[in-house]
Amino acid sequence: MQFTFAHNNFNVLDLEKSLAFYKQALGLVEVRRKEKPEFSLVFLGDGKTEHLLELTWLKDRTEPYNLGENEFHLAFRVAEFDQAYELHKQMGCICYENKGMGIYFIADPDGYWVEIIPVR
Repeated sequence: MQFTFAHNNFNVLDLEKSLAFYKQALGLVEVRRKEKPEFSLVFLGDGKTEHLLELTWLKDRTEPYNLGENEFHLAFRVAEFDQAYELHKQMGCICYENKGMGIYFIADPDGYWVEIIPVR
């Protein structure tokens, strides 16, 4: 039996704000969408791999999500690491840097962390 990754999910409070963030910060684009009266599911892709990020918007939710200690994250590799760092610095979304490991994290509008790793 072989299992393969399909997607990860983040619940978001403001779908349009999150879509704009992921497009600007990581170049992710909408691949497909499912609309229901009470929620929307939007799947984002990088255009290169099959792995998707699913954004779930519960339309009547007004309270921020409790992310606990936020000890979970997604990770992205990028060949243009310095250029990505400058973009994220300009966006003001860098939330943690580990210069010794050569990585940093950005936070999305809902506080989810995304690790940025250079291609090595």
